[in-house]
Amino acid sequence: EVRKFANVLKSLGVNKGDRVSIYMPMIPELPIALLACARIGAPHSVVFGGFSVESLRERINHCEAKVLVTADGGWRRGHVVNLKAIADEALQDAPTVEKVVVARRIGDSMQTPMTEGRDIWWHEAAAAAGTECPPEPMDAEDTLFILYTSGSTGKPKGIQHTTGGYLTGVHATARLIFDLKPHDIFWCTADIGWVTGHSYIVYGPLSNCATVLLYEGAPDTPARDRFWRVIERHKVTVFYTAPTAIRTFMKWGADLPGGCDLSSLRLLGTVGEPINPEAWLWYHQTIGKGALPVVDTWWQTETGHIMISPLPGIVPTKPGSATRPFPGIFVDILNDDGTPAPVGRKGYLVVTRPWPGMLRTLWKDDARYQQVYWSRFPGVYLTGDGAVRDQDGYYWLMGRVDDIMLVAGHNVSTMELESALVEHPTVAEAAVIGKAHEVKGQSPVAFVTLREGVAPTPEHAAALKSFVAKKLGPVCRPDEIIFTADLPKTRSGKIMRRLLRDIAEGRVLGDTTTLADASVVADLREKFGGDEQ
Repeated sequence: EVRKFANVLKSLGVNKGDRVSIYMPMIPELPIALLACARIGAPHSVVFGGFSVESLRERINHCEAKVLVTADGGWRRGHVVNLKAIADEALQDAPTVEKVVVARRIGDSMQTPMTEGRDIWWHEAAAAAGTECPPEPMDAEDTLFILYTSGSTGKPKGIQHTTGGYLTGVHATARLIFDLKPHDIFWCTADIGWVTGHSYIVYGPLSNCATVLLYEGAPDTPARDRFWRVIERHKVTVFYTAPTAIRTFMKWGADLPGGCDLSSLRLLGTVGEPINPEAWLWYHQTIGKGALPVVDTWWQTETGHIMISPLPGIVPTKPGSATRPFPGIFVDILNDDGTPAPVGRKGYLVVTRPWPGMLRTLWKDDARYQQVYWSRFPGVYLTGDGAVRDQDGYYWLMGRVDDIMLVAGHNVSTMELESALVEHPTVAEAAVIGKAHEVKGQSPVAFVTLREGVAPTPEHAAALKSFVAKKLGPVCRPDEIIFTADLPKTRSGKIMRRLLRDIAEGRVLGDTTTLADASVVADLREKFGGDEQ
């Protein structure tokens, strides 16, 4: 199937170096499309199927895709998501796209308009394609894919990964961290629209000859024991999921997994955000019966593969710690002045030597690449995450230190949300922060100043939430909108988001010496429950 679809792409004029955008649900055609692109040397750019028209259009245009691969729709909690309609709207202003390939997922139960001369059905094109397609010779530094991630300036960054180093990194980490064997059935619950799906659904496990389980849908449909029933039915051996999901499973209760046969499992993993010790212990004891190793992994879209993780059976674990760097990975924790942070003190997590899967640049933006990752501490890679190292040399990740929120395992830019809110005709100013959330890790909270004469009603708050979700996608929808007459600012006019976080989470306020108007903070504290705790 990979060879046939590679031939389809070639028949549409896709050559080595041409970019192909992919916007699909979690169906087999998705990894087939990625591998077909890799086979002919065409960098793929996967866009998460939950993203909006504008997000899809922006990513297509930035990478100047020649072809878009999509589907008529996908299923989510029993409802159809009309991906083709979203793609059609995005393509109204995407001049580089010449052809659109549409996979048939929903079928006759929905109408799918096809644009003559541009759109073709996957199944029809593949049926006519040849089965032989020699792989394109590739240099190790040729681009394999571009994957967009949120940026603190509000514009997504096109992370550029290359062929040789990336594949070396994901192959080695998948084999050694998950102890993968050819007989394994590996289930990573991420979407392929994120880097976790690229690395540990497609390239890592498949290069190790493991069988991969692909799941389309939600963990609570048709029932809350869905994941455990899938493991029971398909005899999953290695299970890799996010702390957000684990905390949700905890709330639903141990009786759900307890009612399923999970004896096929032999290793558990976590990914996407720091895991709190309580969730780690529940996962280990309830799902792993206190016997299975848990590998808590830290890495990023930019790093390409896992960087810090225990090796099962070799590195003793501590609940909540990603433990130590993978062999050959060199990291450190630095103070503000660039000196190494002492044991027990939070600092900036950095990588001090090159590694196989490192991003080579940002697509069409070398200057931003250097500024974002290499300017803060010259000569070392700035991860943007905070961390603490304990007396045993174990690393404890503390989340983002910049203005990127980690919401249910997804990087969401506060700047991007603020920009979307301010585009609404009733909004004068907005500031977005990530508030600690027991399930999602962080919850987007927006402080909004309305234009003169606009009433701050609950209905208007709901309308603004919907506006952001439509513009950026559901994952970016603010959980709370707080209307305020003004925002706390420094005397130079900079919004003090740190104080907004303190207020939202009920903490004692930090340094307020640069605050221009203390009454603004007093008013906000009153809205959030009065006196300091």
